[in-house]
Amino acid sequence: MGRRALCFALLLLPYIAMLWVPCYNRAAPEIAGIPFFYWYQLLWIPLGSLLLLLVYGAHRARPRD
Repeated sequence: MGRRALCFALLLLPYIAMLWVPCYNRAAPEIAGIPFFYWYQLLWIPLGSLLLLLVYGAHRARPRD
């Protein structure tokens, strides 16, 4: 159960990262003129999808309990 719980805990990372606003509440550094505040949030869209894909793959690869 430990590995399975760890896999599902990975799904909490995007939520924690987005709810911890003081971590990314600043303008610098900018990428292509876009302040950090915005591109940090946009970065979590593909990262969250990638984490979901990894957890799904790990869950499907396991034999049934």
